[in-house]
Amino acid sequence: MLDVIISSKTRVKLLIKFFLIKGSKGYLRGLEKEFNETSNAVRVELNRLTKAGLLKSGFEGKRKIYQANPDHPLYNDITHLVHTTVGIDHLAERVVGKIGSLEEAYVTGSFASGVDSDTIELVLMGSELDTGYIDRLIKVAEMIICRKIMYLSLTQDQMEHFFKDRPHLLIWKAGQKNDPENTVKT
Repeated sequence: MLDVIISSKTRVKLLIKFFLIKGSKGYLRGLEKEFNETSNAVRVELNRLTKAGLLKSGFEGKRKIYQANPDHPLYNDITHLVHTTVGIDHLAERVVGKIGSLEEAYVTGSFASGVDSDTIELVLMGSELDTGYIDRLIKVAEMIICRKIMYLSLTQDQMEHFFKDRPHLLIWKAGQKNDPENTVKT
C-alpha cells in the first residue's frame, strides 16, 4: 500500500525502518547495506525526510545517526499507517511470546524492499524454536492481519549466508521491547 502512495522505494524502506519500531536508529552506511541501495539514494531520502522534519539526526561519535522525530505532528499518523500497512504490530505480539530461544526476528522480501505485498516474509533467528507453536500463532496472526505469513527459522551462521544479498529489516531483538525506551540499531 505504501508503494502506491509513495513512489520512492528507498523512502518507503526508511519510513518502515524508522516508524515500524519506536526508537529505531540508523546511519547512512548501515542503511545502505541493510537496504542494498546506493549511498546516494539513501542520502537523498534521508535529507528529504530530515528537511520535512519527519526524521531527526545527531552524532554518536563520528556517525550521523537518524531516527524518527516523535515531536513531528504527523508522527503518530505515519506510525499508525506503517503498522496498519505491515500488520507487524499484531504479528510480533503473537509470534514472539513463547516460541523458544528467539534472538532476532526480521522482515525480508517485498516489505524489506519497500514494496507492499499480501505476503509477509519473516525470518526467525534462534535455537530450539517450537515450530508447531509458531505455526499455530502464524495462522491466528494471518486471520487478524489478512495477509499470508511465510517464515524461516535460522541459526546465526545460516543468517549470514541467507542475508548476504537479500534486503532485510530487523523488527525484534531479544532484550528489547517495541517501545520508545528501547532502540534497534543497524
